[in-house]
Amino acid sequence: MLQTEIFNKNVEAYEAWYDNYPEVFKSEVAAIKEQLLKLPENIYGIEVGLGTGRFSKALGIKEGIEPSEEMAKKAMKRGVEIMKGVAEKLPYSDYHFDFLLFVTICHLDNLKAALTESHRVLKRGGSIIIAFLDKEQTIARQYEEKRYRSTFFEKATYYSVEKVKEILKDAQFKDLEFNQTLFGELDTIKKIQTPKEGYGEGSFVVVKAVKK
Repeated sequence: MLQTEIFNKNVEAYEAWYDNYPEVFKSEVAAIKEQLLKLPENIYGIEVGLGTGRFSKALGIKEGIEPSEEMAKKAMKRGVEIMKGVAEKLPYSDYHFDFLLFVTICHLDNLKAALTESHRVLKRGGSIIIAFLDKEQTIARQYEEKRYRSTFFEKATYYSVEKVKEILKDAQFKDLEFNQTLFGELDTIKKIQTPKEGYGEGSFVVVKAVKK
């Protein structure tokens, strides 16, 4: 809940980050879109913890959940339908969605609980797509170094790819597929980058996995 209050009080600073790093944002969108395009057409899904709705709008996702009321107001202005809730206790019935999208899992209170809930609300054969900053790569390390000077990242938890793999498998997901982007330091990224298969080079990793 502490992180929710941080976001409630700093919406404009959050929005300004995207304005300051447009090529970074568009590179991240391209990597996520590449994984979304692997899914069947005309399926039903949401973004979990969608902030001000920038990713949802860019990716054509119409619904999602967000615990911060102030962030949700911005998302609704972008045309995204919001259900108030948290990832660790999704306000939906079992077998409800074809896919779920998570972007930047570093702000979740409990990733294991969130993925267990995701498994519950996905239909059989449904997919989860998780985009995150790899703890072992450049940008996450930069944020770690200035953690206590950052409004948003002081309480963040970064995960390695291996840890995300482990938690996904423990939550009964299979068939993991990865791509990556954000090659180089944050301030050096001045053009939209093409995502690359796999992980281990880019700071921003996207994984798609299927419910067993």
